[in-house]
Amino acid sequence: VENIIRRLKLNQLLDVPKSKLNVIVNASLEVRSAVVYATMIVMVVFLPVFFLDGIAGAFFQPLAMAYLLAILASLIVALVVTPAISFMLLDVEHEEDDIAIVNWLQSKYSRLLDTILARPKKIFVAAAIAFTATGVGSFYLGSEFLPEFKETDFLMHFLERPGASIQQMKKISMLASHDLLAIPGVRNFGAHIGRAEVADEVVGPNFTELWVSIDPDINYEETVSAIQKTMHGYSGIFTDVQTYLKERSKEVLSGTSSSIVVRLFGPDLAVLREHAELIKQTMQTVDGIADLKVEPQVLIPQIEIRLKKDAAKHYGINTNDIRKVTSMVLKGTKVGEVYEAQQKVDVVVIGAPESKSDLRAIQELPIDSAFGPQLRIKDVADVYFIGMPNEIKREAVSRRIDIVANAKNRDLGSVASEVESKVSAMTLPAGYYPQFLGEYSAQKAATQKLLGLTLLMIFAIVLIVYIDFKSHQHTLIFLASLPFALMGGVIGVFLSGGIISLGSMVGFIAVLGIASRNGILLISHYRHLIASEGYQFGLDVVKRGSQERLVPILMTALATSLALLPIIFKGPISGYEIEYPLAVVVVTGLLTSTLLNLILLPSIFLKFGKIKT
Repeated sequence: VENIIRRLKLNQLLDVPKSKLNVIVNASLEVRSAVVYATMIVMVVFLPVFFLDGIAGAFFQPLAMAYLLAILASLIVALVVTPAISFMLLDVEHEEDDIAIVNWLQSKYSRLLDTILARPKKIFVAAAIAFTATGVGSFYLGSEFLPEFKETDFLMHFLERPGASIQQMKKISMLASHDLLAIPGVRNFGAHIGRAEVADEVVGPNFTELWVSIDPDINYEETVSAIQKTMHGYSGIFTDVQTYLKERSKEVLSGTSSSIVVRLFGPDLAVLREHAELIKQTMQTVDGIADLKVEPQVLIPQIEIRLKKDAAKHYGINTNDIRKVTSMVLKGTKVGEVYEAQQKVDVVVIGAPESKSDLRAIQELPIDSAFGPQLRIKDVADVYFIGMPNEIKREAVSRRIDIVANAKNRDLGSVASEVESKVSAMTLPAGYYPQFLGEYSAQKAATQKLLGLTLLMIFAIVLIVYIDFKSHQHTLIFLASLPFALMGGVIGVFLSGGIISLGSMVGFIAVLGIASRNGILLISHYRHLIASEGYQFGLDVVKRGSQERLVPILMTALATSLALLPIIFKGPISGYEIEYPLAVVVVTGLLTSTLLNLILLPSIFLKFGKIKT
């Protein structure tokens, strides 16, 4: 539209003006190639997001799809609908001159161009210093996979020693219910103790999940702090407090509810437990580690009955006979059925509660012999307590145990990286090795995939630009301006807390796309002035091309920034936790990329853009 209006105004100054339709068609064709190629670049830039899998893909693929469809629709509208509407609605004969702000910007920018184009070396040095400083500063940024979701639903855990009774866990859960519901803003409470053996997550009675919901209108930080203080106040029991979505995301990533997971593999359970404790001690030395624990794979007392072969043979008793007697006492045996209130009810014979844990009572259980007298189990078998693992976990045909933790008062990436470094330096027996899982592992995998795909994306961009420009020099000039677009994004991350998340990474991709679009439009206009309007390469063509593209470039940056500013002003509130870092990176990145497109790119083109023939 801007190009059509400008061409219509210039047409009015001709002695013999062309027809309105002819001017609009030519003005549209003038920018068509640049618009198409620029849009293709924006679409290519977002393609890496589609290759993210797991949780990262679930969060960002819908965003990328919506963005690409919107860009594609806008391209069709720009090429087909906009020229037609311009023909029907634009009437430059009765239009006023440019508004004051545009004239003021053009005037100031003209003076600025005179200054910077006269001193290109100083501009290059200043840009190089700024880029180097930003690059060095980026190494001091922290990282995280997913932000802290400010949900109003919380999922918490109680973890007692294996063997804890249901009655004991119920008592603690009821106490937690009373304490948590007493906190202002807590609306409801729920819990379940253990899980059945056929459930999706089998746990013993020593494991309890608790849920609370809080009022969205109360002070979020104060209420969460009160909940954490209450939960951590129960001594001798492991507790944690997490939002529902964050906890479930961690479960998907590693099967645990912790952000940092060191999974130790090996053949022997005792050796696994021993070295898991050593790894825990090593992790305790890492600054920022919190909620550190070893998965409770411990020995719990069980009753073992071992047949005395000679005595059993003498009395004609086998292991099946002993199993029947002990199973009846310990588990119960169905012996019949009765009908009560038109319902069938099983009749079960089972031992008295005290006989289930009394070793002597089990030893004294009667058992029939094959040759007459009734015996006691102790006559034909040894009955004793033995320590047995409460659970044995396997993965990839190997036994394993988890050492888990969270990060506190320090970014997750730094904590997890130090944990990985220190644990990897430990000496483990042959056949035993650690694997690092959790949020940091998922973040590292997603980041590596994004970076790898970004290299392919840059190659595709170079190919597209070269097809359009058909010039090595102009393609390299375009590429030289792109890294500077990322400077503002890095500054934005610093200003918003210094933590790079996956949202920030996608924001950098978006900035790269918009900067590419503006850069290709500006260089294409320089080339058009030289090829179609009789300009010779030099200062005049760079000044005119830059001034004529000033308003479109500013409009692009302002339109995007104004759409994202409400997200930035509201901050990382509930529902904006992912969009906020993305918006910060895009807006600050647009600020520097726009300035560099208007200041640095003209200088680079003037210095290196002349094509030798």
